[in-house]
Amino acid sequence: MRTRPEPGDGRIDGPGDGRIDPELSAIVSERRQLINLAYRLLGSLADAEDVVQEAYTRWYAMSARQRAAIESPGGWLTKVASRVCLDQLGSARARRVSYVGEWIPEPLPDHTEWTADGRPGGRTADPADRVTLDESVNMAFLVVLETMTPAERVAFILHDVFRYPFAEVAEIVGRTPAASRQLASSARRRIRASHAPATPAGRHAEIVRDFKQAWEAKDIDALIGLLDPDATGLSDGGGLVSAAPPTAGGEQIARYLIALADKAPGLTLLERTVNGQPGLVVRHEGVTVTVMAFAVADDRIQHFWAIRNPEKLRTWTTDAG
Repeated sequence: MRTRPEPGDGRIDGPGDGRIDPELSAIVSERRQLINLAYRLLGSLADAEDVVQEAYTRWYAMSARQRAAIESPGGWLTKVASRVCLDQLGSARARRVSYVGEWIPEPLPDHTEWTADGRPGGRTADPADRVTLDESVNMAFLVVLETMTPAERVAFILHDVFRYPFAEVAEIVGRTPAASRQLASSARRRIRASHAPATPAGRHAEIVRDFKQAWEAKDIDALIGLLDPDATGLSDGGGLVSAAPPTAGGEQIARYLIALADKAPGLTLLERTVNGQPGLVVRHEGVTVTVMAFAVADDRIQHFWAIRNPEKLRTWTTDAG
């Protein structure tokens, strides 16, 4: 499942014969791999970008002789980025104690929706900044990752998702290979304990579409029928916008959604891919105000996450399309 990065350009600017700087080519080609790794480790694209920038800064802080002595620039960058993520995961736990309301990972759009500046017709993001959308970035998976210790999360993502051997993982997390194997095994048990059997993408999309139509029609009976009796809903406003408190129970959630539709007329619901799975985008006057991700099992919605923090919606387009 390890995702290799797309090669970068690496050509020398200015006059010449278009020769390629081998060092620059090797370094640039690793950017996508590093963004993919750091996002899965941190659950935040903004933080992932900062980590990758820090890794490159450390690379170029070395002398040319020091850089030339490194056999694998990509391996060196991965090690540095992973260690920075490990440090950030530790401090993130302290920061999230003071975070206003629930913290939900930053949602990612489908690549057709991705822009670098969040404006209609805006500058398209560099492909090297895009996160590969697979099962390791769906919202339910990322939420479980948040329950792991920093070392568990790093060991699991490096080994199980990116296929790094435990000898390399051990060097990054500061444990023995055997201890690193145990960290990944513990993380794996958390994943298995929390994951219901996957719902086929087509059926998942149908249920999300039915949910959208029932919400638009303010059909409370239909909503209740689509929600698991023990369904949960979380909303993340980050203290910047209003967000509902954690809500549990299918009927309670349905009644809340109907009340919200009554209080906020003029909202537009759009079916969109959210972290690689069918989800919804809520727009007001053409601006994305909420992104919703869903966990579906046994033909019912078990969980949904509503991300409203505008700082986490910057990669989403704002046009009415």
